[in-house]
Formats: sequence, structure tokens, C-alpha cells
Amino acid sequence: MREMRTLRVLDRFAGLFERMGVNYTVMRRILQVKLTMDARRVPILSNRSKKNQKDTPDESNQFLRSLWLYVLFGGFSSTLLLAGDNYIFHTSLLFGIMMFMIMTSMISDFSTVLLDIRDRNILATKPVNRRTITMAKTMHIFIYLFFLTGAIAIIPLVVGLAKHGILFFLIFLLELLLMNLLIVVLTALLYLTVLRLFDGEKLKDIINYVQIGLTITITIGYQVLIRLFDITAMDVTFKPAWWQVLLPPIWTGSAFQVLLQPGTATNAFVLLAVLSVVVPLIAFLAYLRLMPALERNLQKLAEPGSHSGSKGGGVVRRMARLICSTPQERAFFRFAWTMLGTERDFKLKVYPTLGFSIIFPFIFLFSGNFELENLGSGGSRMYLLIYFSGMMLPTIIKMLGYSSQYKAAWIYHTAPLENMNPVYKGTLLACLIRLMLPLFILEAIVFTVLFGAGILPELIIVGVALQFYAIISFLIMGKALPFSAPFESMQQSASVRILGLLLLLGVLALLHLAALQIPYGGIIYGVLLIAATWVGWRKAFAVAN
Repeated sequence: MREMRTLRVLDRFAGLFERMGVNYTVMRRILQVKLTMDARRVPILSNRSKKNQKDTPDESNQFLRSLWLYVLFGGFSSTLLLAGDNYIFHTSLLFGIMMFMIMTSMISDFSTVLLDIRDRNILATKPVNRRTITMAKTMHIFIYLFFLTGAIAIIPLVVGLAKHGILFFLIFLLELLLMNLLIVVLTALLYLTVLRLFDGEKLKDIINYVQIGLTITITIGYQVLIRLFDITAMDVTFKPAWWQVLLPPIWTGSAFQVLLQPGTATNAFVLLAVLSVVVPLIAFLAYLRLMPALERNLQKLAEPGSHSGSKGGGVVRRMARLICSTPQERAFFRFAWTMLGTERDFKLKVYPTLGFSIIFPFIFLFSGNFELENLGSGGSRMYLLIYFSGMMLPTIIKMLGYSSQYKAAWIYHTAPLENMNPVYKGTLLACLIRLMLPLFILEAIVFTVLFGAGILPELIIVGVALQFYAIISFLIMGKALPFSAPFESMQQSASVRILGLLLLLGVLALLHLAALQIPYGGIIYGVLLIAATWVGWRKAFAVAN
């Protein structure tokens, strides 16, 4: 294995680890193996094609090669530091953006680091003390976060040093460290809570749902953060409130305000600044005490659990008989339904994106300058923003072509099928009913509460429009056989097509809005959509062959 510079730096602290009761030689070897394995894993953010991976030497660190994207994001964010000396405003937004990027990266890649149990079967049978194993995992996590945070923060640090001086730079470094402590601890405690309550396959499902919840929470939190400040004529004002103690970026901004502009610091600023230091330190001490419990509970990930493949099978069969026209379609509907519910890597990559489908309509809805009590007024058409719940459909449909079990795709060629129409149609139906329909119904209920029951006919039309949009998206994005290619072969060249499909979604919403401006226009638009969708379900899949 190649000698890594990271481990050479760590060698300088070998004595400190030994005094802590850690066998540094053994910990170093464990870290070397872990980092070598990480170097060969392609991060989701870069996600290069398989062909390109073959052109790269095996020892090339794919994670480090992807960090330029984070440097780019950090560079854009650093412009906030050039806008003036209102530290509570600029640094709160900057740290909110950095926390968003780090947390979303952890959602996609970090679980493989924190929840790694592959080494337990080896190390558990060797004379390695628990403290050494725990410290190796802890250092693995912090090495990962060091490079990730460094890439995001390097340009803001330089800009902050040049613009605001050395004291700002030092505070920035300290708050970055505390922010990372808090992120690691919150993530670990969240997983520990889940691990103590569930086991086996159920636990793995819960982790997927937790990732969706984190995606939604982080995105909503960012929207709340930007609205904490009243910006009028370039004058930014901040009004403290009790619930701001729940927002860590505000803690960080308050610390800058208190230390760099003490004359403007109120008691509320001081309290929030103290929280930025005290909470991460207390949380990290709790993390060290709970780490052995987390390690014990991680073993549940290797247990099969009590998952039953037959659970709900009767409902799926009845559903297939109701909506599928041929036995072949029913068979592949049930097959796709099962894959969507049990394919671990597919769920890990797709389910978090469903969170955006839930929140995008509401982000657009509440980003305007109007009052909640006026939403249901007779002239309001803002409920048409529910169209944006379909923004993720092209990406989800594209992902239907990939699976970690892609080698089993030979079944398509051995099945007694005249053509692949039943495969495509059954799979798309299962995707829409299992993934998108529950989300659309949930959002429709919320919009009905906000705007009144009178919008129900229009919401039905929107549902038909999203069906039509899914068929068009399939024709453009999803012509590959379902679950037939490895995730590593996924190409990034589809971005232009996705952009075109997003424009098409906007066109459908505008056509609906225009139809509502003429007498019986909504009914005419709905009838035309139903006819187009009916033709699409019958003709589109033959074209896809």
C-alpha cells in the first residue's frame, strides 16, 4: 500500500495517542487500510463513468480528485465576506451554506464511513483493544471531514484574512472545528438512536428515511436562515428570538459579532456565541462516551432482521391486476415494486432526492411577498406550484436503469417476451405509484388545506399532467432496461436533457395557468391531457424499444 502524507502528519502525534492508551502502530495500519479503500471509492458528487475510472490508476484517490467541486462552491460562498462588516449577517449565511454542503455530502457519502462494519470480523478476532479500534474510526471520520471542510473553507478563509484581519481568521478556524464536532456528533447520535430502536433490514430502511428527513430539514433550515434578516435599502437588521437557539449558524455569526464588534453585542448575542462553543464540546464528550454503544449496535447492520418479502404481496398483486393490462405487465410491475423497496443502493441514491420533491413547491410558495391568510383568495393560482413536485421525476426515471444487482439482467433475455413493452410499462407504473403518488397525495392534501376544496379538480388535472410528464421523461431519459447497469457506469451527459425536461414541466404549468383564464379552459386542458396520457401509455413504450 502507498504511504500517505496524512499518516505522516499523524505520526507526529504518536506519543499523544500512546498516552491515551491507544496502540498507535495498530491504529495507523487500520487507518492505512481504510484510507486506501476510500481512495478507490467514487464519491457521489463526482460519480464519473466506468470508462473514465479505468483510465485512472488504481491508487489514485477519487475522493481527493473530487474536492475541486467543493472548492468551487466555497469560492462562490466567500463573496458574502466582501459585502461589509455586518458579521451576524454574513457569517451566519456563510456557515449555513457550509453546513448545508457538508451535511448533504455526509448524507450521500458519510454513512459508509460512520456505519462501516466490514473490519469487525477481522479485528474482533485479533488482540486489538477497543480503544484503538474506536480511535481509528474517530480519526477516519475526522480525516474525511478535514479534507472536505478544508476544500469548502479554503477560499473563504483567505478572503476573510485579507478583508477582516488575523483575528477574524482565527475565529473562523475555531468555529470550523466546532461546527465539524457538532455535525459529527449529531449524525452519530441520530444513527445511535435508530440503532437502539431497530435492527437488521428495518434499520437500513430507517437510515434511508433519516437521510430524506435530513435533506428536508437542512433545505428548510437554509430557507429559514435567510429570512431571519430584514433587508431594506442595503440596511440589514437582526431581531433575536428564542427559537434561534436551535439554529447553529446563528450561534457562529453571534460569536463573530461579539468578538469583533463588542459594542453592538447584546445579551442575546452573548448567549448565542456561548452556545457556539459549549454545545459542540459537550456533545463531543457525550459522543466519546457513547461511541462504544454505537460500535456494539452497529453489529445489527449485519443481521438479516425480520424483513419479510411476502408482506403486502397480496395488495401489490391486486394493484397490478387493477392497473396492468397483461400478465407480463403485472409480473414486471411486481418485480419493479420489489426492487424499488429492497434495492439498497438505489434507495440510498434516489430516496433523498424525493425530499426535494416534497419541499420545492412550498419553498416557491412561501418565497413570495404575500400573506398566508390570502392564499385561498378567489384569484390566487399559486396552487399550480404543485407542478414542481415533479422536478425530480427525470432523475428518478434515469436511475431506474441502474442497480447493484445488474448482472441479473440476463432474465430479460430469457423471459418469454415478444418485446420489452411490458418491462418498461410495468416498471414505470411501479415507480410512479410507489415513489411519486404518495408524495403527490400528501402535497395535494396540504394545498387543499391552504387553498380550499375548490382546487381539487385542478389538482386532479395536475396529477394527469405529471403522468404525461413521466412518460415523456421516460422516452427521453429511460430507454435502458430497468436495473440492468451498474451505478458506476452512470453518465453525467444527461444534464442538458434534464434541463430541457424541467423547462417542459414549466410549460405544462404555464399552459394550465393560461387555460384557467378562459371559460371552460381548465376542462378543455384536462381532457386534452387525459387523451395525450392515454395515447402515451399505449404507444410510448413501443417507441422505446
